[in-house]
Amino acid sequence: MPSFLSKKPTTHKPEMSNVSRRALSTTAIHIMALDSIVNVNSLFTLALFLGLSWYPTTDPGTTLIGDDIDCVAGPHIAEGLISFHVYSFSSFLFSSLIALALKQTIKISKDSGGGDGGSQLLGVTMGHVNIVYLRLGTLVSAFGSVFGCGFLMMALVDLVQIKLGTLACGSLYTIAAVGPLVILVPLALFIYVSLVLHAFSR
Repeated sequence: MPSFLSKKPTTHKPEMSNVSRRALSTTAIHIMALDSIVNVNSLFTLALFLGLSWYPTTDPGTTLIGDDIDCVAGPHIAEGLISFHVYSFSSFLFSSLIALALKQTIKISKDSGGGDGGSQLLGVTMGHVNIVYLRLGTLVSAFGSVFGCGFLMMALVDLVQIKLGTLACGSLYTIAAVGPLVILVPLALFIYVSLVLHAFSR
């Protein structure tokens, strides 16, 4: 028989099961979610550092409220501004550390071979991941970001009161600045929490 008619032996690579594919895709989604949380937390943390580097003063000459001394924010509002900045920074740092710890526990090796039975993700070998703990950790990290955003919103409310006058004074500029802040931010956080809970309940 001519050599060009001879059939070469073919080798079949074992295909990944549907369960493995589903677990792998779920893990990949969690990794992208953790990366997003860390990136957003880093952005807000930078903003907090800039805010903490500037200490507010209640001197009427540095505010925009005019000569109305009754609208000047007291020292307790300035103390609240610093406290909420620290609380927000702590929440973002907690969220980022949890997210980074989860990424470290996901055992990713640069070896392309999967001899240890790991799954393939983006050309690297991934060890077995406990999806339950991964979901729980990602959920905790997401709620850390939510608390950080809440404290940051309250810090901004205090900042507006220092610059434009207290809410008790009834300044139109203060109400116009604080109103959208206390409406849009909680609404966005509510939508975010609802979508996160919906995603983790499926």
